[in-house]
Amino acid sequence: MNVLFEEDGAFKAGTVLADNTTSLQVETGSGKRVKVKAASVLLRFAAPAPAELLERAEGESAGIEPEFLWEVCGETEFGFEDLAREYYGRPPAPIEAAAILLRLHAAPIYFHRKGKGRFRKAPPDILKAALAGLEKKRQQALAIERMAHELKSGTLPDEFPPLLKPLLYKPDRNRPETKALELACAETGLAAPHLLARCGAILSSHDYHLDRFLFEYFPQGTGFGDYEAPAVPEGLPRAEVRAFSIDDAATTEIDDAFSVTPLADGGWRIGIHIAAPGLGIRPDSALGEIARGRLSTVYMPGRKITMLPEEEIERFTLSAGRDCPALSLYLELGPDYAVRGSSSRVERVPVVANLRHHDIEPLFNEETLAAGGPDFEYRRELTLLWEFAGVLEAGRGKPAANQLNTEYGFFVDWSTPEGRIDIVERRRGSPLDKLVAELMIAANATWGKLLAEAQVAAIYRVQNAGKVRMTTAALSHEGLGVDCYAWSSSPLRRYVDLINQWQLLAHLSGEAPPFTARSEGLLSAMRDFEITYAAYAEFQRGMERYWCLRWLLQEGVEEVPARIVRESLVRLERLPLYLRCPSAPACAPRTRVNVAVSGIDLLAAEAQCRYLATLGEADGAESVEDEAVPE
Repeated sequence: MNVLFEEDGAFKAGTVLADNTTSLQVETGSGKRVKVKAASVLLRFAAPAPAELLERAEGESAGIEPEFLWEVCGETEFGFEDLAREYYGRPPAPIEAAAILLRLHAAPIYFHRKGKGRFRKAPPDILKAALAGLEKKRQQALAIERMAHELKSGTLPDEFPPLLKPLLYKPDRNRPETKALELACAETGLAAPHLLARCGAILSSHDYHLDRFLFEYFPQGTGFGDYEAPAVPEGLPRAEVRAFSIDDAATTEIDDAFSVTPLADGGWRIGIHIAAPGLGIRPDSALGEIARGRLSTVYMPGRKITMLPEEEIERFTLSAGRDCPALSLYLELGPDYAVRGSSSRVERVPVVANLRHHDIEPLFNEETLAAGGPDFEYRRELTLLWEFAGVLEAGRGKPAANQLNTEYGFFVDWSTPEGRIDIVERRRGSPLDKLVAELMIAANATWGKLLAEAQVAAIYRVQNAGKVRMTTAALSHEGLGVDCYAWSSSPLRRYVDLINQWQLLAHLSGEAPPFTARSEGLLSAMRDFEITYAAYAEFQRGMERYWCLRWLLQEGVEEVPARIVRESLVRLERLPLYLRCPSAPACAPRTRVNVAVSGIDLLAAEAQCRYLATLGEADGAESVEDEAVPE
């Protein structure tokens, strides 16, 4: 005796070795012996052989139309053998009964299972909906195949243009367009950006990277929407100074300026003047909410996305030729540069010049200072501030910048569609760098201490054990050698600085500050700023990497000196570009090597790097800043 039974959702057949009423010992066609419950047995038969039954039943069921079975069966529950009897018009043979069972089981849209071997026809409305869904899936599958074929042939499907950014940056795996793109990528071996670029969907590799960032951080676009223009308080006292700023050529958000006023006893009053947008922008205003949403200006080579609208930056920036609202810190110096006292004021500051690095550094650098010339306007003030900066640096016991390190200026000429890049090396720690850095540290540390002593909430930048973080506690910054450090010097560019300025302005005017130490507004802004500021910096590094690769292509550079950072990671000497060089031999860090760069992929922002030769140890090689080195 043979039996057809169900096990784990599958139909199997075998020969009965022992029948124990409630269970049977059965040997399947493969020779495996299994214990089968009597309730799981669907059909008992003498012939044909078990394997033959299933094989012939599969063939027989293929010719049975489930639509016809649905039409002829009754409305009540039924067993498969009963339906087989009606279908064939006689008692069915084992193969015929099994064929009906297999057909019913394979058509769940038409027949709902009610038990082992028992079914009930689907109600007409449910069947209609199920068939419509089935047809929709069929049509979708055809559409996926069509779109994938078009992509593989280099044609962009009509459905793709409105969905390009989501497909590239945040694909929905349930959409047929995503499935088509994945299928085409799998069959061509191309990544999605490269396949879409081949189809003409990505016209600019630069915009591909920029749009990824905008898609995540500026989904509503970079416009500012409607807001009410801020009003600057009238009647601010006018400072009796001649202030000047020091910035690079591209800076429009001029946050800081300086002044030097001789005192009768031979000392000086040094003025550190910070732009004061906090006088006109309030935290709960539309502009305040805009700044809260953006948290910082976004920088990238050739472009930037400002925290505040350009017209408001122009309203508060410290432009030459006008009196600008400012928050000023005055340091009273003796003839020996010792700080004898300080004071803070809200005032209008006459800005007489916006000095630019490219104009001043050829005249004011280590060599010209050592040689005592040449003479130029503001030379006396700059020299005095530089000498004072040296005193401040010595007092902190920490350098303002690592003078062995190099920074790079990226200048993009957009007169061509894709832009032309010029990357300029500049050593850190120049006299101008030290001057500005030390005075900013002095302002941020002094105002941080002022707020802490007045018990006015502020956001501090703290470093201990090498880790930098933001906090509302006035703790020390070990890297700078100061007791506390509250960013306050860039309120046009950083929301934390704007918050601290609001707090300072309230304290100086005797008003209640907008934020308390435990206010959700302060704490959430601090948390969001830290995360967002790091993301913006990572984007900037990514775009600088992109432009480094563009420069290599632009200049036709195929071989370039580099230095070993660690293991197979090298940094090109001419550029701030890190690449993996798997063929590099084991070398000590800073070892100079010559490498070949090829296979530059602008969409992936990657390149192939091959070791050519060892050049030796670089004298005075600059140190590697951990945060700038990719893992």
